[in-house]
Amino acid sequence: MGFSIGTSGGGMGGPRGAIQRFGDKGEGGSFNLSVVTRLLRYIRPYSWQMLVAFVAMIASSGLTLLAPYLVKIAIDQPIAQGDLDGLNRIALVMLLAFTGLYITSSVQSYLLSWVGQRVLANLRAELFRHLQHLSLGYHDRNIIGVTISRVISDVAVINQLLSEGLVTLFGDALLLVGIVAVMISMSPRLALVTFSVLPLMILATALFARRAKVAFRKTRARIAAVVGDLAENLSGMRVIQAFAQEDASLERFDEVNRANRDANVEAMALSFVFLPTVEFLGMLATGVVLLFGGMAVVDGSLTLGVVVAFLAYVTRFFQPIQELSQLYTTMQAAMAGGERVLNLLDTQPEVADRPHAVEMPPITGRVELRHVSFSYQGEVEILHDINLMIEPGQTVALVGPTGAGKTSIANLVARFYEVTEGEVLIDGYDVRDVTQHSLRSQMGLVSQDPFLFSGTIADNIRLGSLKADSEAVEQAARMANVHDFITSLPDGYDTRIQENGANLSVGQRQLISIARAVLADPRILIMDEATSSVDMVTEMLIQDALQQLLQGRTAIVIAHRLSTIIHADLTCVIEDGRIVEQGRHDQLLAAQGLYHQLYERQFVTTAE
Repeated sequence: MGFSIGTSGGGMGGPRGAIQRFGDKGEGGSFNLSVVTRLLRYIRPYSWQMLVAFVAMIASSGLTLLAPYLVKIAIDQPIAQGDLDGLNRIALVMLLAFTGLYITSSVQSYLLSWVGQRVLANLRAELFRHLQHLSLGYHDRNIIGVTISRVISDVAVINQLLSEGLVTLFGDALLLVGIVAVMISMSPRLALVTFSVLPLMILATALFARRAKVAFRKTRARIAAVVGDLAENLSGMRVIQAFAQEDASLERFDEVNRANRDANVEAMALSFVFLPTVEFLGMLATGVVLLFGGMAVVDGSLTLGVVVAFLAYVTRFFQPIQELSQLYTTMQAAMAGGERVLNLLDTQPEVADRPHAVEMPPITGRVELRHVSFSYQGEVEILHDINLMIEPGQTVALVGPTGAGKTSIANLVARFYEVTEGEVLIDGYDVRDVTQHSLRSQMGLVSQDPFLFSGTIADNIRLGSLKADSEAVEQAARMANVHDFITSLPDGYDTRIQENGANLSVGQRQLISIARAVLADPRILIMDEATSSVDMVTEMLIQDALQQLLQGRTAIVIAHRLSTIIHADLTCVIEDGRIVEQGRHDQLLAAQGLYHQLYERQFVTTAE
């Protein structure tokens, strides 16, 4: 099949609007329990791996606490007493402790990376699956680049929090508690003096947290806008260059790029102020230990080993605080990204299968629209009380001025959108009562701007029927009058197609899309101005291919060139969302109505 997927209808500069839609409001708190709870389900399948990593983390924290204490014992006992055997035993224990620390840290890092990559892949796969089920209306309203930012950037930072952040949180918290407990057990007085810097640390952390919440949310919105603007400009590069608007495009991109730069500078400035503050307080605590600990050693109330151990523990005490502060920035970004990803996952398709929808049986091809009215998102009504009956095997042409509602009728038959009023029936089944897959798998679309995917020509034709063999693909290409062109290429059917078929002409892409539709063997075929963008020679090839494709099928043909629908069984003239005339070509000409005006205008223009 060749169903096309709508693109964003926004103009250039749309991503600036995305800044507002995607998080400039700073929604939510710094820690959203409901968001974390929902995201944790992606880790649940890997509970055993996370449990082993958690155990390794506990062991690693314990061994980290053990090393300075062994130094204290070595200084106060074997070294002070000249006991070489005792020193050797402690050195051996330290060697074993460091070996264990290496092993546990390695196991923890490997498992977290292993789980993280799987969570990353699973979450992105679920997002892509959900995006495929969202209606075309969603893709019409949302910028592609911003959606890509959700799938790539936001998911990555969420994974960083889920796989590594939570274990780091527990590990550092456990290490802090352990250090405090050991320091108090060795010297409560020196411990209390050392911890006198903690109120300053708490104050600095509170100030940092308040500013970071807003700053890191803003960075997520700004990078989404940059990706959105970049994707839109790359897609429209032909138009930009055609109108010599490179400078204007660059100016617009610079605007969102500067906004992203400023947001990141603001966020990083907070980190660059906070992290040196932590280091300064760590050095201050070290000075406190040296001063008061040294005085205690001089007056004999403390041993040298205790002071040395305190110095080691103070260094280790502020290291997890730094890690936790960095984790906090990750959490801020993950909370913002998590809310956006979950909002995307919570977005309900505007067109969805009903709970008791049935499989559409093999279609014979009767299409009926009964009192159909339609509007996009409850806005201005596009179609007004359309009544139309198409018998199996008939070719019905829809003609009329641009914006009259022709494509909207075709979209409703394929159920890309839901009718506002009335009903669309196929073989007597309301299209809302059957599953979308069973309906569309028996329909085909040849659009004005055919979309080809990256891959070979054969791959693109085989999209109509993935199980088709090479012989069936070639037969479809012959029926579409494109076989000779394909075989003239050096690689034939294995020719690689560049992005969106850039290395093929519009007519060649159209013929390949027709071959795809032939291979799909649809019972209902929709052709949306399939020949409007090709030359006369290619149009003749396409018309000949379509004549073969239309045999025995119900066809809805949206035509710009009226010469292509002269032999249609029924022609409906659409104006302002209403069928104002219908009949065969000669009948409509004789009626001297709108069709006659369109026909005369087109052929007079052609003659001139």
